[in-house]
Amino acid sequence: MDGVYFITLIGTLLVLVAAFSSLLSFRFGAPLLLLFLGIGLLAGEDGLGLTFSNSAAAYFIGSLALAVVLFDSGFGTSIATFRLAAAPAITLATAGVILTAAIFAIAAHFFLDLSTLQSLLLGSIVASTDAAAVFFLLRIGGINVRDRVRSALEVESGANDPMAIFLTISLVELITSGAGMEKIGLDLAVDFLLQMGVGVLAGLLGGILIVALINRLKLDRGLTPIFTIALSMLVFSVTGALGGSGFLAVYVAGLYAGNRSIRAHASIRRFNDGLTWLAQIIMFLVLGLLATPSQFPAILLPALGLALFLIFVARPLAVWICLLPFNFHRTETAFLSWVGLRGAVSILLAIVPVLGDVPNGQIFFNAAFIIVLVSLLVQGWTIGPVARRLGLIVPAHIGAVDKVELELPGTAHHELLVYRVVPSSPVAKGERVPRWARPSLVIRDGQSMRYQYAGRLRANDYVYLFTHHRYPRLLDRLFASPAVLDGDDAEFFGAFTIDAKRPAIELQAAYGPQLHPGEEDMTVAELMTARLGGRAEYADRVPMGPVDLIVRDIDDDGIIQTVGISLEPESRAPNIPAFFNLREIADKVRESWRNRKARTAPGPAEQPESSEPAP
Repeated sequence: MDGVYFITLIGTLLVLVAAFSSLLSFRFGAPLLLLFLGIGLLAGEDGLGLTFSNSAAAYFIGSLALAVVLFDSGFGTSIATFRLAAAPAITLATAGVILTAAIFAIAAHFFLDLSTLQSLLLGSIVASTDAAAVFFLLRIGGINVRDRVRSALEVESGANDPMAIFLTISLVELITSGAGMEKIGLDLAVDFLLQMGVGVLAGLLGGILIVALINRLKLDRGLTPIFTIALSMLVFSVTGALGGSGFLAVYVAGLYAGNRSIRAHASIRRFNDGLTWLAQIIMFLVLGLLATPSQFPAILLPALGLALFLIFVARPLAVWICLLPFNFHRTETAFLSWVGLRGAVSILLAIVPVLGDVPNGQIFFNAAFIIVLVSLLVQGWTIGPVARRLGLIVPAHIGAVDKVELELPGTAHHELLVYRVVPSSPVAKGERVPRWARPSLVIRDGQSMRYQYAGRLRANDYVYLFTHHRYPRLLDRLFASPAVLDGDDAEFFGAFTIDAKRPAIELQAAYGPQLHPGEEDMTVAELMTARLGGRAEYADRVPMGPVDLIVRDIDDDGIIQTVGISLEPESRAPNIPAFFNLREIADKVRESWRNRKARTAPGPAEQPESSEPAP
């Protein structure tokens, strides 16, 4: 009995210390997941002396925790975000993982003297990015980049784990069965299609089941989030038992359920947030306890070399190849390649060779652990500075919104929102709240009053509104401080704005940049959209001679509304001599061909004299 208390005491203290370390992370910018992992190492065999060597238990705990993280990742990803970057993100999550593993395997073969299959196995273990690390840095870390880049990173990190898991398990089976490279072919491809196909189908069916049961069963609101996460684990386990990818299924189920009208959505989201934090803490602590740092020096130098090769060669090369068709700017591709953080998934997969009795299986675990540590140290600590150096940090669409969502019984399609009136927001300046928002109550200086008698809203008032669940985005603009052209925004968007519907020919008259043939009859919005490859996003830049045109505001249909003009060309993003996309490569080939023809064409002095007699 005393052992139960002792284990509970130690586990609780570790979780509390890990949770407390989040304060250090927010204050000093340290990668939070690195702190979780470090606490596990310090408490382990070579630290405080806690011995934990049960690899099977660690893999089981880690798998369940990863399933919780993936369900929450899908549940918190809007379908708009998914659609915005679905093609490049899915390409990175599938082909990108394979390319990364293959390129990395070349270095692993020489650094650690592994066989071809073993090199591919280590490459597969470290090929996927960590959803928890990427989501934390992008959603909580305050790094605000362009929507398409952010969406690509979030969807990729949530969707690439199933591919890495499939490759790792398949390669372990091939190695332990004594099969050679000839077995990597049709059989593996069929197995992959089966697992992914069953995973997607089971995830969709599971998402439909979750939404239907939650909306039909009148569960207590305290039980609803628990019932939801239990259903997600049911989807995960049943899919795995049927031969599909349970990790892909649970992500798809979360994506479907999170984007449907589901009862107690806000409660489920809050519960998932807390449970995901707990799952990450437990997963990193357990994996940290499982490691034995005293074994690291034996392979420290090769592992460091592999980590740097992964960061600076394998990941960038794989990302560049995958994104060639998608017209990402070179700075965006560089950032996508840098945000390839490795985390708990790689360490979790490194347990598989140990469980599968692969020869020298501990080498895979120790090497992966060192690679993850280096990735979190080098990449996790520098993502913000790299984004700023590449010119990818953009001002928020609107200022901060202090909003609380309250769900009431019987309001499946409506919700009660509580907004704090931000100083300088439109409502603070006198703009009225629309009637369809149904404002009902105002809290001012601790006193409540009906909205009709509150008069003009003041800064720091709290307003209660009962509205349809589709409209909060419209209300956010009213209650938030909009991005006005002063301070940091003026540095980004320029000194003033123009209406995007104005004729583009006016830019040529005012600033002198020459328009291309066919652009004279365009509006500014049409000109920018055309030069951006047919799609414009918030904060996109288009150089126009001595000025930069910046997309200042864009509607829900993707049409540019207002444009900022910057008179400081030096503010443009750095010119990176790499990561060219197909459109840029084609342009350079055409330009080189035209220059070559111009050099080989005979000049006026070289023209042959006419043989005809002069008249």
